[in-house]
Amino acid sequence: MKHTITEPAREVEVIHETDVLVVGSGPGGLPAALAAARAGVEVCLVERFGCFGGNLTVVGVEGMHWYRHEDTVESNGIAREFEERAKEMGAAVPESQSLSYEIDSEGFKLVADKMVQDEPNIRPMLHRQFVAPIMDGNAIVGIITESKAGREAILAKRVIDATGDADVIERAGAPTYKTPPEQMMAASVMFHVAGVDKQKFMDGIKSDPQTYADWGGGGEWNIETSGKEDEMFSPFLKKPFEQAIKDGLIPPHLNTIAGTWGAVHDTGELTYMNLIHMDDCDGTDPDSLTKFEIEGRRQAMLAIEALRRYTPGCEGIRLRNFGMSLGVRDTRKVDCAYNMTSLDVREQGRFEDSVGIFPEFIDGYGILILPTTGRYFQIPYRNLLPKKVENLLVAGRATGGDRDSHAATRNMACCAVTGQAAGIAAAISIKQQNQPLAQVDPLLIQKELERQGGRHH
Repeated sequence: MKHTITEPAREVEVIHETDVLVVGSGPGGLPAALAAARAGVEVCLVERFGCFGGNLTVVGVEGMHWYRHEDTVESNGIAREFEERAKEMGAAVPESQSLSYEIDSEGFKLVADKMVQDEPNIRPMLHRQFVAPIMDGNAIVGIITESKAGREAILAKRVIDATGDADVIERAGAPTYKTPPEQMMAASVMFHVAGVDKQKFMDGIKSDPQTYADWGGGGEWNIETSGKEDEMFSPFLKKPFEQAIKDGLIPPHLNTIAGTWGAVHDTGELTYMNLIHMDDCDGTDPDSLTKFEIEGRRQAMLAIEALRRYTPGCEGIRLRNFGMSLGVRDTRKVDCAYNMTSLDVREQGRFEDSVGIFPEFIDGYGILILPTTGRYFQIPYRNLLPKKVENLLVAGRATGGDRDSHAATRNMACCAVTGQAAGIAAAISIKQQNQPLAQVDPLLIQKELERQGGRHH
């Protein structure tokens, strides 16, 4: 039997009332807030950290569009705007394996600040942690937050859960399901290094170019492709770590240390080092997160030492920085009015209520398929609608779906697609005499999405 205490009842001050409340400002939440504001309603954007951007800034995942090739059909909208605004503000460089630009994780903090500040309808609230929903029967009408200011209440007509882990939806009582920890995609500690000899490093890459076929060979790196990816260049690093294991520098059980680098800069920085992949990490368990944050940093330092010893141009590297938080790919998913399927993302799913498209890009659970042939799938509005709770939408990687579909929709650019659609839908439901979210006409969402530069068909 668990040992418990009883908290005394308390009054919580209502500090703000708004039309649309977005919880979480990552690749799903930031577009949701921007889209709702641009659709003409008042928005409150709540974020637990001190910057907007989530995976882009907090975790340090800089390759938002690394799937892009000549024939890729883009979603456009705010997903593309992130990259374009970053380029304009000097916070992006050409990405190493695609036609995209890698978005600088530190620079994007400034990009996101400006995008939020440019929208007079958005009230930003950083440093506030969601702790509980405020319910009126089966309808959510706001949230409780905790911060240095204590507990505070924010009321809203519509709430968008963009926490990535379905925190709001789970506590509001809507049905969710969670991948068992032993089956979750690995978690990662992202890091960046300085002190690289760029010319020497690139000469080494050119003398031994790696392809996606080279990802195979054990654990996390046994992958299924469509075949067309196998001969394509990949900025993949595994040989230094295999040699480090042979020489006793890295323990044999850490054969998952391998992965990709993002960009090498003239200043000697090698960024977006996606080399650490740890199984069994549960992103909804703070004890698990504590364990793997520490373990991930330990493994990163082993990886850096291996690069120093075995990779040309890296002899003098040093750690520049870690991401502010562990990168989590997989936890809870919402049981939505429609849940995406493997068939949808592999065979160009089409829906009458489509509110966005995404290229045929599947990356996760041992699958890697790149959108090099112009194929894409649509995302239905029903995929943003949790069951059993009113006034509530989901955006980002917690949208409902099976394993294969999650390997597609959890990618940051697709999170931006569902975020923009959710923000538009929330705004329209309010402007249509507070129409229930489930009754919003998808044609109205499509029309506003077009106005905002997004694509739904």
